[in-house]
Amino acid sequence: MALRAVAVTRRFERDGVVVDALRGINLTVPNGELLAVMGPSGCGKSTLLHLLGALDTPTSGSIEVDGRSLAGLSERDRTNLRRHRLGFVFQAFNLVPVLSARENVLLPGVIVGGSRAERERRADELLDSLGIGDLGDRLPGRLSGGQQQRVAVARGLFHNPAVLLADEPTGNLDRRSGLELLDALQASNDAGQTIVVVTHDPTVAARASRVVFLRDGLVADELAPTGASSVLDALDRLETEVDPVA
Repeated sequence: MALRAVAVTRRFERDGVVVDALRGINLTVPNGELLAVMGPSGCGKSTLLHLLGALDTPTSGSIEVDGRSLAGLSERDRTNLRRHRLGFVFQAFNLVPVLSARENVLLPGVIVGGSRAERERRADELLDSLGIGDLGDRLPGRLSGGQQQRVAVARGLFHNPAVLLADEPTGNLDRRSGLELLDALQASNDAGQTIVVVTHDPTVAARASRVVFLRDGLVADELAPTGASSVLDALDRLETEVDPVA
């Protein structure tokens, strides 16, 4: 199992007000799955992703990543887990502007190790697989938004993580660039990569093998999508229901 969350809660205090962002999430993500997480703003999607990525700690409940429990891990161990077993792609590309596309992809190689030739070969293979192998020498400022996001995906995959976590990866892209990125993510998933993507976009969710819907910090529904219309129908149902189910 790539990921497992059991009875996970996350409580914050903001300006003296207690906010229950997650209220008892149970979720399993098998190896090789492409999972989409949807729901209205403030329902806990990004909070869940941060917990699964060991970027935050639950108030209660347990999380396992690649068969390893996060409970009791030191910050150093959590950092090592993120570095070696998890990949991240966010809505903001977060590329280093003074480094070329290839050099941005190579950044995790400082941690992964291996010879420089091996690292460069890995970076070039990833850029090629994402359709931008001829752009490795370009600075981010000379790349389109879709090309920059594909560089970010290559960087996230560089160390062959157990799971790639993507938070609204198409949110800053035009339709064409977004579809190109979806094609790249799906190709990576078809090759066996486990991916969890948080999204508001039914077109993105329709590419997933499973969609989990959150509402008010709980899992409200899930489905195996048969297209964007099936995702939209599920979202419409959620808007008319009163209480999500745990």
